[in-house]
Amino acid sequence: MVMKTVLLALMLSVVACMARAAEPLGQVRLVSEQWIDYTNADGSGVAWDVLRKVFEPAGVKVLPETAPYSRAIGLVKRGEADAWVGSYKQEDPDSLYPRWHFDMDHIYALSLADKPLPVLADIGRSRLAWVRGYDFHRYLPGVDNYREIQRREGILPMLEHDRVDYYIDAQTEVDYVLEQASQPSRFRRSHLVELPLYLAFTDSARGTQLRDLFDRRMEQLVRSGELKPIFQRWKQPYPFKTDSQPQ
Repeated sequence: MVMKTVLLALMLSVVACMARAAEPLGQVRLVSEQWIDYTNADGSGVAWDVLRKVFEPAGVKVLPETAPYSRAIGLVKRGEADAWVGSYKQEDPDSLYPRWHFDMDHIYALSLADKPLPVLADIGRSRLAWVRGYDFHRYLPGVDNYREIQRREGILPMLEHDRVDYYIDAQTEVDYVLEQASQPSRFRRSHLVELPLYLAFTDSARGTQLRDLFDRRMEQLVRSGELKPIFQRWKQPYPFKTDSQPQ
């Protein structure tokens, strides 16, 4: 009798999972840290516009949500959101990654102006800092000396007091930090590398459906060039050519 009850429970669970997988997607809940003019809290910004262009013509409404980066990852891993915005490739082994990226992250190093120009090949020899959760040590060569910070507001004093050599972040965020300086000429930003940006989906049947839809739509949009006006409107570099391939 106990065995029959267990088998019945398992069968019901499988049927329920299959039913959920077959349901129309309807909407996709995407969560992101607020990046100025990229993923604004009011739902505006180049990334939100790109992602609406990907999903909404396919009948899936985008529901944007704002949260700090580490919390955004946690929401997805707990199944409380469908994907987080701005992941680097395979950043989280427990999440589902599409073949296509949706943009490129322009990674810069911010330093005092009298520091040597950073070189990607040996940046790992320097004392580095970045925001907790960004894990740049996985994407920059030879890094073993770094600090993770909670807020960007403390970066300039860290550089001024020689606690770190370089602050690593995306171009927009480096510019935001630099705008807070009373003497901007004391600092210098230097381009390091371009990193593809992805959605990282929850590992579920629904996440698989959304990931596959994303890949199909991105293939169409890259080939047609329909995303280009969005980047132009926000004065951002367009990261694709008509013959671009997934990275």
